[in-house]
Amino acid sequence: MQFQQLLQDKRYLFWLLQLAGWSSWGFSYYLGILVWGDPPDNYFWYLPVVSAIGILITLALRLAYRTTWEASIPVRALVVLLGSYLAAATWMLIRASIFFSFWPDQLKSRGEDPMPWYGYLDGTVSAFWVMLAWSALYIGIKYYLLMQEEKQRGLAAMAMAHEAQLKMLRYQLNPHFLFNTLNALSTLILEQETRQANDMVTRLSRFLRYSLDNDPKLKVTVAEEIKALQLYLDIEKVRFGERLQLYFDVAPDASHALMPSLLLQPLVENAIKYAIATRLEGGSIAVSARVAGDELLLSVADDGPGLDLRNGRTPKGGGVGITNCRERLRALYGEAQSFRLTATEPHGLTISIRLPLETESTTS
Repeated sequence: MQFQQLLQDKRYLFWLLQLAGWSSWGFSYYLGILVWGDPPDNYFWYLPVVSAIGILITLALRLAYRTTWEASIPVRALVVLLGSYLAAATWMLIRASIFFSFWPDQLKSRGEDPMPWYGYLDGTVSAFWVMLAWSALYIGIKYYLLMQEEKQRGLAAMAMAHEAQLKMLRYQLNPHFLFNTLNALSTLILEQETRQANDMVTRLSRFLRYSLDNDPKLKVTVAEEIKALQLYLDIEKVRFGERLQLYFDVAPDASHALMPSLLLQPLVENAIKYAIATRLEGGSIAVSARVAGDELLLSVADDGPGLDLRNGRTPKGGGVGITNCRERLRALYGEAQSFRLTATEPHGLTISIRLPLETESTTS
């Protein structure tokens, strides 16, 4: 079990493969020397040294590949070819210098130039193939690990979405919520506000159907999410009346963007709980959505008492709804998203969300 956990560590895996690969090269090279001729005296320490130098040189290659990882394919291909050649030339120069320093008679007996910087030219081509093979293995393994990471992230996102839906049902569609809704309905019926009571029942039915039938693994458009959010807020507005003021600002180009379903509703419920219900005068909630470049920007703002924010977070990470949304976004998008809490001027709380822009056309 511990060995499997170590394999999940990329740094440990990198060094394990480095040592295994260069040890294999040194061993095979030594076997080749034995087959084609007698190695010089004390040759056994030469191959470990040049292998260690090869490791140091490939660390520079690794840095170059990591720096240009997000570049275009032609640029990366040029970096691989040029980097492999320079690494091979440097490696062979050092190898020839070491060999000439300790076994000059061997070079002279082969008729090679006594200057070490000329002695490396014959093996530069073979060294280039070694470095190119190392580069191909490094890039291939890195791509494989990234694909596995993306797969695991997708599985975690699916699990998180299911868990998010269960949490949402637990703290939204709980007996307290239903009791308040039914109590409001009872009041409307007693006051013979039958049309308003019927509208409220219809909205409650639609909201329950949306919440229960919606697949948490799928994304919905901003327009669909706002429509479901309005159903919920219409129900809550019956309870709070004029104490609850609602404002929606959805840009036309943002209405067709995709977002995780049931994402904003817990945040609005959190605002009602802490910014509206606890104040006699009530307050307002503003929901906005717009597109900026290749990002979808969402926000939920209230003018309640606000929270004690520290670096965009509450001291304990926020309430259940805030924590749940933050974890769900991290599972779905990784580092390609942001979830930030800021103070609303002059008072209140604003939750700002940045997501990669996706539309139905881009995902189909």
